[in-house]
Amino acid sequence: MPLADLKKRFGAELKRRRTESGISQERLAELADLHRTYISAVESGKRNLTLESIQRLAQALGASVASFFAAVEAVPGEILTGELLPGDGSHKGAILLVEDDPKDVEFTLAAFKTAKLANPVQVTANGEAALALLDGSKNRGQAKEQPLPQLVLLDLHLPGMHGLEVLRRMKSDRRLKRIPVVVLSGSQNNRDIQEAMRLGANAYLIKPLDFHRFAEVTPKLRFRWALL
Repeated sequence: MPLADLKKRFGAELKRRRTESGISQERLAELADLHRTYISAVESGKRNLTLESIQRLAQALGASVASFFAAVEAVPGEILTGELLPGDGSHKGAILLVEDDPKDVEFTLAAFKTAKLANPVQVTANGEAALALLDGSKNRGQAKEQPLPQLVLLDLHLPGMHGLEVLRRMKSDRRLKRIPVVVLSGSQNNRDIQEAMRLGANAYLIKPLDFHRFAEVTPKLRFRWALL
């Protein structure tokens, strides 16, 4: 479905639900903590939407995000746009989380669960395992090339191979360099972050991962959302 049609359908569905609830644009804007002109533009199909804005609007109307998309019969990820990587298939929107700290893994998965993300997440605890998994997707013994993840969340301070080395190898590999990489760090003032961006990281986030901050960087990424 063209993005323009998707925006129009979403806007029409938003207006329908708002009207049925007897809520004015001004009141919806107040409940969702958005500007009234933004609501008007969305209902007119003239505004691109972020996942965070969709969540706010759905919650303000007492609805789930998934129910909105079911109503417009659209794929959620198209709102954030992005082409699929080779061999997407059933692993559409898969995320590879490279993180050695069990607590940070728990926080990240909990954040995704709270946001009702259904994207499959695979976790590896070190860089060697991550590269082996990515390299395994082209195992010649397999009848069919396995899909690559659409996004890598990469902790920089890993045991053994440093996250920067993992990033360097990914970006020097013809098959892997197109995968968006978001590096994770415990500090914003970090030379490693600067080096990661120089090596080709698409964005960075400070741990523990917060879903709303993650949602803010996703428009920069070739990534499809899947929602429960």
